[in-house]
Amino acid sequence: MTWYVWKALATTAAFPVMLAVYYFRFHTMRYRFDDEGIHMKWGLIFRNEIMLNYSRIQDIHLQSNIVERWLGLARIVVQTASGSASQEMTLEGIPDHNAMRDFLYSRMRGARHAAPSAPSDDPLAATFHEVAEELRQIRRLLEERDV
Repeated sequence: MTWYVWKALATTAAFPVMLAVYYFRFHTMRYRFDDEGIHMKWGLIFRNEIMLNYSRIQDIHLQSNIVERWLGLARIVVQTASGSASQEMTLEGIPDHNAMRDFLYSRMRGARHAAPSAPSDDPLAATFHEVAEELRQIRRLLEERDV
């Protein structure tokens, strides 16, 4: 909440209005991390909700200005491959931002490099897995031959 008070003070004349806006944002902002991704929701009158799957996360940035550094806080900016140049989600006021960034990177990498699933009882899926393995072996042989 201290960060939001500083942000409201920076607006000088609009301080009372912005303080009320930031107060309600602070008290309605909720983050949830589960096996699928990050859920973020906020708002009192206009409810906003964003859900990002870990597999969609493309990049994670830490940002902090001088006041945030003084308070020991940072913003974690999460970007996806959505085609938009702006960030998809910003996690504000995170005190242990390095640990949170590392957690998100591990989940992001885990989603991208998940082990291939075991072949199912479906004969077509089993055939595709055999073809994929055969192609890997051919690629390996061609790479050894070119070296």
